[in-house]
Amino acid sequence: MNALDRLITLFSKLPGIGKKSAGRIAYYILDSNPVLAGTLAKELTGLHQAIRRCTVCGGFTETDPCSVCADTSRDHSLICVIESAQDMRIIEDAREFPGVYHVLGGLIAPLEGISPANLSIDKLISRLGKGNVKELILALNPTVEGDTTALYLQKTLKDFPVEITRLASGMPVGGNIEYIDKLTLSRSFRGRVKV
Repeated sequence: MNALDRLITLFSKLPGIGKKSAGRIAYYILDSNPVLAGTLAKELTGLHQAIRRCTVCGGFTETDPCSVCADTSRDHSLICVIESAQDMRIIEDAREFPGVYHVLGGLIAPLEGISPANLSIDKLISRLGKGNVKELILALNPTVEGDTTALYLQKTLKDFPVEITRLASGMPVGGNIEYIDKLTLSRSFRGRVKV
């Protein structure tokens, strides 16, 4: 196996990148200016040294606490509970959420060996124990694992004086009923709002 084959194999191990996409990326780098490959290699090599977890929310950051947790203009009484640090970036890009975050680091998935003990639930309980949180928004994917985790959190946190809400789920904007699956349609009916 030559260097190009090894690179294609490595790229194909990344999520969402199959063998063909990995090949396109590798050939693009090979056809590009060698400076691109050097810069890419340098950034990848230093990634784990430059980026760490925020000690407050668990998101990825270069400074601790992260810029969101350190921002005094944000509503720190409103915490959005998310599965991964990537979810934080997606929500931030929408520019709709004024609060702060808590990254669980996964979802409860017994078949995969992921229990509540594997998630940062204790850290969330510690944050709630300080008494300044008014609402937790569970922004977890509407999957079996997401629903299980949300239910577990609701039961575990029921004694805290905090409102627990969940993101709405249902038909997407611009969606067509003809193409909506049964579960999404069912959730849309249950989560309907008055107009």
